[in-house]
Amino acid sequence: MDLDGYDTGGFHDEMFEAPGTPRPGCALLAQRLGSLSTDELARRQHAAERSLLTMGITFNVYGHEAGTEKIFPFDLVPRVVEAADFARIERGLAQRIRALNLFIDDCYHGQKILRDGVVPREVVESSKGFLRPCVGLDPPKGVWCHVTGTDLVRDRDGTFFVLEDNLRCPSGVSYVLENRSLMKRTFPQVFDASRVRPVDVYPSRLLETLQQVRPTGVDEPTVVLLTPGVHNSAYFEHSFLAQQMGIELVEGRDLVVLDGFVHMRTTRGRKRVDVIYRRIDDTFLDPTVFRADSLLGVPGLVDVYRRGRVTLANAPGTGVADDKVIYAYVPKMIRYYLGEDALLPNVPTYVCREPADLAYVLDHLDTLVVKAANESGGYGMLVGPASTAEERARFADLVRESPRNYIAQPTLGLSRVPTIVGDHLEGRHVDLRPYVLFGDQVFVLPGGLTRVALKKGSLVVNSSQGGGSKDTWVLYEGTPSAAGRAC
Repeated sequence: MDLDGYDTGGFHDEMFEAPGTPRPGCALLAQRLGSLSTDELARRQHAAERSLLTMGITFNVYGHEAGTEKIFPFDLVPRVVEAADFARIERGLAQRIRALNLFIDDCYHGQKILRDGVVPREVVESSKGFLRPCVGLDPPKGVWCHVTGTDLVRDRDGTFFVLEDNLRCPSGVSYVLENRSLMKRTFPQVFDASRVRPVDVYPSRLLETLQQVRPTGVDEPTVVLLTPGVHNSAYFEHSFLAQQMGIELVEGRDLVVLDGFVHMRTTRGRKRVDVIYRRIDDTFLDPTVFRADSLLGVPGLVDVYRRGRVTLANAPGTGVADDKVIYAYVPKMIRYYLGEDALLPNVPTYVCREPADLAYVLDHLDTLVVKAANESGGYGMLVGPASTAEERARFADLVRESPRNYIAQPTLGLSRVPTIVGDHLEGRHVDLRPYVLFGDQVFVLPGGLTRVALKKGSLVVNSSQGGGSKDTWVLYEGTPSAAGRAC
């Protein structure tokens, strides 16, 4: 395949410094891609897609006209992250997670950051993620956000920015693990020669984290994964992770509260459960505390949790830090709680509840990305440069009606990665979701979910909006030589 004609398009390209000049860590990969014919690359891409189909690696799209279950699109050309870049990401995410954890704990206890006016009280108390029944909860070791998926983007100059935080039930890590398995079979020798850090440690590290936050007095905790069931969009991931960790996958109907503890129904009778990795939203956890109509949760679960007899990961109430308006204040949180400047900056953000920001946003809708505070998956969003006058008028009405619930950001020139398009490679925009575990310490998986906007020119990478994924190669220190054997 001829790579000399590949056009970086004026964006930061993750593989090429300039047309025909690969970045040092990408030299072996570029050499290998260049040695393949277009037919051979297409054959390998199709083989990877068949493997995904055979393995049942799917996601559900609610209301999708062609059916609910779809194969998760995958592109064979990986995204390479060099060691120095990942070290910066790792330090920045560890800092951010510690500050967010302190913020969540403060919100449900003394609310000192609100009293000091660093974060407006009204913003927190009006957030859909702020759950008053969680006031006074004390999760083991003071850890609220055990599993986090933080979305990062890279601008034209190569700077990493935090796009958003996901602290309730972040998904996608199963695709990270399966993508890696595919790539090791597709490019085995170039993979080894590139000195890529492994990601297959994630299930064991996740289980270790869950065991570390067990209730006090429990030596050998029983851990389960709580799923809403087979119709959930991430059910494949739930079953995959439970299998990889060697723990039971349960639904709410499999659990019962008896004698002040949570028990699991088994074929051998009831068994006490100590740690629940919950993959259902907060308000469905316990119908006696949150939504009374929930059939997914366990009546009495929150009371057991409040008594310190079961651990929920992530802790209920963490969604307050998912709010996109509260996201705008995270750099201030880092300064307030840690006395440090943020190592990973936010994308510059206009908070529409502020009159001056609101006026600017309404005057510049054609240049901004406008987001609803509590939407996800690419929904509730206006990409100004790609919008119509009618769409901008509709969004202007929405923002005026409820300014607290919207933020706006400049349209960044997201970095790109070469992507297979027919018989050649074209640059497509990407983001990166690293996964962070927090138990006794913070662990950042050396990899992550690179999501790619498969539509030309699109900045929306979400799978529900036509995006796909790539394997993410985080390299060890030391740059491999292109003169090495890459087969």
